[in-house]
Amino acid sequence: MQLNNIRIVLINTFHPGNIGAAARALKNMGLSNLYLVNPIDFPHDEAVSRAAGAQDVLENAVVVSTLQEAISDCQLVIGTSARNRTFDLPLLDVKDGANKIGAESAQGNIAILFGRESKGLLNEELSLCNFHLFIPTNPEYPVLNISQAIQLVSYEIWLASQNKNTVVSNEYPLHKEMQHFYQHLEQVLRKAHFLIPQHEGRAMQKLQRFFNRARPEKQELGMLRGVLSSIEKRIDDLQK
Repeated sequence: MQLNNIRIVLINTFHPGNIGAAARALKNMGLSNLYLVNPIDFPHDEAVSRAAGAQDVLENAVVVSTLQEAISDCQLVIGTSARNRTFDLPLLDVKDGANKIGAESAQGNIAILFGRESKGLLNEELSLCNFHLFIPTNPEYPVLNISQAIQLVSYEIWLASQNKNTVVSNEYPLHKEMQHFYQHLEQVLRKAHFLIPQHEGRAMQKLQRFFNRARPEKQELGMLRGVLSSIEKRIDDLQK
């Protein structure tokens, strides 16, 4: 497992102490890549205090303004949530999630997303993910503090990293390559009049969800782009 290819992404974190605690949790478990999307109050003395001996992780944290910036160069994006959502993403418990991360970390960057303290990840953020990771807890009180959740996920990743028999996975496209595919797909569907401005509905959202679940490999995505290009050329020729 390539631990340096794994990043923990915190979105709109409100309490600076949770950022410091996250840095400490990462360093405890051999991780070092902390990404912060629009933190409410950072840098902050309390973050430094809670980081204890992990100031290096905190100082090297990457602060970005959008989630897309944090995940564009990742081939696997996993969203964490205690709640089952309507997006019907493939579910992974924390142990299976850590094993999948271990299998793919040698191939490229992996992002694990944690949402806001009060309401977690928004549905539109989960829609950018390939998997939905959850931590099995007491169903009568499943609420974990965000730093506790990060510690548990990081711990399972560390355990999985000790497995020397991890099977290396196939190569998958980066998130930004998938976004380019979705733009191309939408462009061709509009030219083919499958998407009509007056009756678009949620077709593109559903198609993105489908391909996020299906996770075409890099070569398969190249074939799909080729199919789209061929169809687009045919449409353009007919319209001349």
